[in-house]
Amino acid sequence: MDITYKTTKDNVNWEEVRDVLQRVGMTDLSVEEQRLVFERSSNVVFAYDKDKIIGVSRALSDGFYQAVIYNVALDKEYRGHGIGRELIMRLVDQLKGQNIILYTHPRNVSMYEKFGFRRAKTAMVIFDKSEHDRQWREASGFLMPEGYRFIDEYDREDMKRGRTLLETSGKKK
Repeated sequence: MDITYKTTKDNVNWEEVRDVLQRVGMTDLSVEEQRLVFERSSNVVFAYDKDKIIGVSRALSDGFYQAVIYNVALDKEYRGHGIGRELIMRLVDQLKGQNIILYTHPRNVSMYEKFGFRRAKTAMVIFDKSEHDRQWREASGFLMPEGYRFIDEYDREDMKRGRTLLETSGKKK
């Protein structure tokens, strides 16, 4: 293996980026959509074996206070060689001094804990996808069941609110 890393978006083979993400089950976006996603990201790291992209990671950041990491992916045959660790650490190094939020698959939580990430109890999301996609996210552990409360929230008045703002505004959940 001849592994190198790149932190710029110049001369990137976007088809290879999409292919890495597709092989690990992280995207159904087209090559052009994936190009836009990465080009609009503030920070990127690409891992190459010679001239072929074998790993990717990206972040969105205000450059000062808050950042969020998405799309950390590495081809399966390259795992176990420290390449994934480098993808993460090089991205985190670019975000030093900021609060970093990480969006990951539930099966990867313990791996990210080794990097110092901690689970956040209060993260909230709205996914603009199909009902099938929402059900898949719940079944895979990405989303807590609707109305889920942690044990320490059972008796709190602020956790007993009825309808959501989306429901009261006339939009579907």
